[in-house]
Amino acid sequence: MEKKLATGDIQFFPNQTRGNMTNNPEATNFPDLNRRDFLRASTGATLLFAMGGFPDNVRAATVHTLPPLPYAENALVPVISANTVSFHYGKHHKGYVANLNKLVAGTEFADLSLEKIIDATAGQAEKTAIFNNAAQIWNHTFYWRSLKVNGGGAPPAALKQKIEASFGSVDVCKKELVTAATTQFGSGWAWLVLDGDKLKVVKTGNADLPMTKGMKPLLTIDVWEHAYYLDYQNRRADYVNAVLDKLINWDFAAGNLGS
Repeated sequence: MEKKLATGDIQFFPNQTRGNMTNNPEATNFPDLNRRDFLRASTGATLLFAMGGFPDNVRAATVHTLPPLPYAENALVPVISANTVSFHYGKHHKGYVANLNKLVAGTEFADLSLEKIIDATAGQAEKTAIFNNAAQIWNHTFYWRSLKVNGGGAPPAALKQKIEASFGSVDVCKKELVTAATTQFGSGWAWLVLDGDKLKVVKTGNADLPMTKGMKPLLTIDVWEHAYYLDYQNRRADYVNAVLDKLINWDFAAGNLGS
């Protein structure tokens, strides 16, 4: 039986260094996100109408906002170019936020958090557009934090021990992530998840995410074409291997494991 989302299960650990944000006006002047800041950004801030000037029957609605990147747009060079991040974050991720706000305005979802919208619309064909945009906001925010400058290397001790218990070695875990990412037909995601007391690698198509299946995401790799095509064209495996070797944020995964 599929388990409902447990809001707050996932803890988001931003990178320690942000770098120069001047190349990304969408993300300037924002501090690093802790878990509370992330939830506030991803679920939206409640707009309070000032006293007077609005009819009494006008009700405040939740507005979902674009969370800031945890680093500069050019911070992931040479693995991911600033051009790719600019389009991926500034067009695609931003577009999902705008679309969701339009789709939920005036509906029963208007005052719900992002995670509650995902939970309420998952698997409902008539709510597919709302689910897709809400899930893609969540997925992308999680993806950006699954990467860090000077990432890769060895996972923290507790996570490494868990990986070895589940996969046999870190290298086997990485190979399974590569396989999941490269065999996902069309658009989607490769995930390292906690399923019960064991780590697994799973893949999801389009906007789907492991939480709707009762699994706890630890990190993800985006394999939609807009995540890599400007830099790697059809060489998805090169992109995935480069991310795992040089950008993957094991600290973020370890924080989610321990949360």
